[in-house]
Amino acid sequence: VLEQTNPVHRAKILIEMLNKEREIGEIDKRIGEKTKAAIDENQREYYLREQIKAISNELYGDETADEIDDYHTKIEALKADDSVKEALHLQVNKLAKMPGGSHEGTVVRNYLDTCLELPWNKDTKTQTDVKKAEKILDRDIYGMKKVKERILEMLSVYTLAPDIKGQIICLVGPPGVGKTSIGKTISECMGRKFARISLGGVHDEAEIRGHRKTYIGAMPGKIIDAVKHAGSGNPLILLDEVDKLGSDYKGDPSSALLEVLDPEQNGTFTDNFIEIPYDLSRTVFIATANDAGTIPAPLLDRMEVIEVPSYTREEKFNIAKRHLVKKETLRHGLTGRNFKLTDGAIYCLIDFYTREAGVRRLERTIASLCRKAARLIASGEQKSVTVTEQTAEKMLGHKRYKPEALLEKDSVGIINGLAWTSVGGEIMQLEVAVMDGTGKVELTGSLGDVMKESAMAAVSYVRSNAARLGIDSDFYKNRDIHIHATEAAVPKDGPSAGVTITVGLVSALTGKPVKKDIAMTGEVTIRGRVLPIGGLREKSMAAYRDGIKTVFIPKDNIADLDEVDTVVKENVRFVPVSDVDEIIRCAYSEPDSEKKESPVFTPVIKSPISAGRISQ
Repeated sequence: VLEQTNPVHRAKILIEMLNKEREIGEIDKRIGEKTKAAIDENQREYYLREQIKAISNELYGDETADEIDDYHTKIEALKADDSVKEALHLQVNKLAKMPGGSHEGTVVRNYLDTCLELPWNKDTKTQTDVKKAEKILDRDIYGMKKVKERILEMLSVYTLAPDIKGQIICLVGPPGVGKTSIGKTISECMGRKFARISLGGVHDEAEIRGHRKTYIGAMPGKIIDAVKHAGSGNPLILLDEVDKLGSDYKGDPSSALLEVLDPEQNGTFTDNFIEIPYDLSRTVFIATANDAGTIPAPLLDRMEVIEVPSYTREEKFNIAKRHLVKKETLRHGLTGRNFKLTDGAIYCLIDFYTREAGVRRLERTIASLCRKAARLIASGEQKSVTVTEQTAEKMLGHKRYKPEALLEKDSVGIINGLAWTSVGGEIMQLEVAVMDGTGKVELTGSLGDVMKESAMAAVSYVRSNAARLGIDSDFYKNRDIHIHATEAAVPKDGPSAGVTITVGLVSALTGKPVKKDIAMTGEVTIRGRVLPIGGLREKSMAAYRDGIKTVFIPKDNIADLDEVDTVVKENVRFVPVSDVDEIIRCAYSEPDSEKKESPVFTPVIKSPISAGRISQ
């Protein structure tokens, strides 16, 4: 170009050379764009993260930069879905832009730590050996056949259909019968991690769903917290005391539980703190309650209620002998060589020192004996202690409870009824007195409305059948009737005393004594029909414990004899009746001259559904 002397010619040569360079530059530009687009996405992210790390290192030092990088690494290692990872990466990027000591940064760190600790798609292998589960149930739980059967059915279904949803059980029963222990045993049978949530007194919805991250000190709810501590995506969560949930201006926690327990909704349960849907559909929920009546109806509708009954005397004895004595002996540093508790002593503790549905007070009483024995051994007074029925009273003091004693002889107007209580069955003696008057009916003994109505029904039945029963048909005009239930300070109610009042009333009006060793239970109508009752298992145990030989039961309750303890059926004769006349013919003592002519009971008929004796 410089050699050219003609300026025009020099300009043409320069323009040609510049056009060539421009074309080469455009080619390079297109190649560069294509190359840049082909760069792998991971390399791009790595490049950007390295830039962020370098900037953070300059601003806050090495620790913050390492923390951000560590969070990204942990998020990538999760087994969670891509949408979950993306949401967590966004939170980490926000954290990288925040000053090191900011309050908002603390909330984000807490949020990330909580999310990273959750078992995303990390399940525990479920135990499918039903026979092994049955052995575990028999080892840890005595009695409770229905409860065990339902648990084994649930385990069998999980074996055949592992993805089944909606099997939510609610164990309802009095305190101390082992509902929480049953939950732990079920988790062991299934081979799942166990977590327990206490719902007693919870009145804030945020305790179930969690708090929003906008608040300082925000944290997840009890459900997500239980899953985090279980460390498994399919744990067994025990919702303890679900009937004691409260509610106030902060919300209704029972309504929040609806989403948790609904199999159609809990697959995308969203905690206010996490703000990411979490799958609870693989979680097994078991609730416990003392009273199903106080559980909100929508919540109860999502659960299958299994009644856990109170323990009978024999069940308490076996639980104490198999579990409680060993547990308390070991706990107090004693051994089987230096401390023994005889069978008679255990029965003594059950009958005279504890009156409860469960075994908590019995366990505390055994612990008291262990402490007293430990003192004797530690002081050198004795090398070993054997507690018998006699020594138990010396160590524990006077007996706290005394069972209802049977009368020494047959009496007029005094009859044994059977009552159900929350701590088991009881013998309830009823007394009926008839005196000259103007036809008044007096009812005493803290009777409830239902029991008073049963007494009026009994009076109506006797009035309508007075001639046939050999009673003066005008007794309701010239005689006053007083019906009294013993232990007057204890409130009593229920329809099952109807037959007892009727038989006692007939006895008082006819002067015939009632046999001292019989008892009865059943609702009576004004036409004399005997209707079924509940609590036969507990009532029959009370009859056996107090020496009753014969128990009259409604005919419709024969099927309930399957639940009665074998030892009771072997020692007590059950007489099913459908009309109160059948009891009246058999309940009264007969003169010696009549005893030889006809037996009191017809021959015993063996029932195909019961191992006990049933007179019919």
